[in-house]
Amino acid sequence: MLDYLYLLLISIISNIFSAFSGGGAGVIQLPAILLLFDINFIKALATHKVATVALGIGATIKFMSVVKFNKVLMLKLLSFGLPGTIIGAFIIVDTNEILSKFLLGLLIIFIGLYSFKEKKYGEYQKVFTNNLKNNLIGFCIIFLIGLLNGSLSAGTGLIFTVILISWYGMDYKTAIAYTLIVVGLFYNLIGAITLSLHTDLDLKILPTLFIGSLIGGYIGAKISLTKSNKFIKSTYQAITILVGLTLII
Repeated sequence: MLDYLYLLLISIISNIFSAFSGGGAGVIQLPAILLLFDINFIKALATHKVATVALGIGATIKFMSVVKFNKVLMLKLLSFGLPGTIIGAFIIVDTNEILSKFLLGLLIIFIGLYSFKEKKYGEYQKVFTNNLKNNLIGFCIIFLIGLLNGSLSAGTGLIFTVILISWYGMDYKTAIAYTLIVVGLFYNLIGAITLSLHTDLDLKILPTLFIGSLIGGYIGAKISLTKSNKFIKSTYQAITILVGLTLII
């Protein structure tokens, strides 16, 4: 019972930070599953992804009443990212997890450092030039993020957030809202369904993870809405570098 209690607390805390910064729950939650319970990696990853759908649900409940979403952009992000997620989930069985985590860690640290590039980065919204070239490049990037999301355990939400800021001109608060719905809810749901074709879910720990993710997602989104973009930016920078180092170590 203590193991389940530890897992619940870890799940709530990791998902609060994830909802507040746009990703990173898996860096804490997935290792906790592997340490506390005798589960192989693929099974733990599939169970974790199902649970993080609750993160998206919890955040969506809070964000939908406050943030005005562009439905056309949301549809585009799903149309190009979901196929990548499905392909990524199918190739995970052939992926060198250690090498992949190391490379992903380096990428996330680079993204964290990239967010320092300008003083007001992500603090204000900018106009996205809606032309063919920008759309094609954006869609290719979103597909690659979907591929990473399906095949790796954590950190892709952080990458998705910075792409929405850099490419689509969003501020941190808006970008995180999109990330938690698009990646947290839809990408993770499709990834979990695809991974379930390779392995069974661990139904003993799933309810604990689901409850923790739901509570953490709601609380994290609530905190995010009360803070300034500058404060969220500082938190995002700290979490990206910490997540990247954790993946490498």
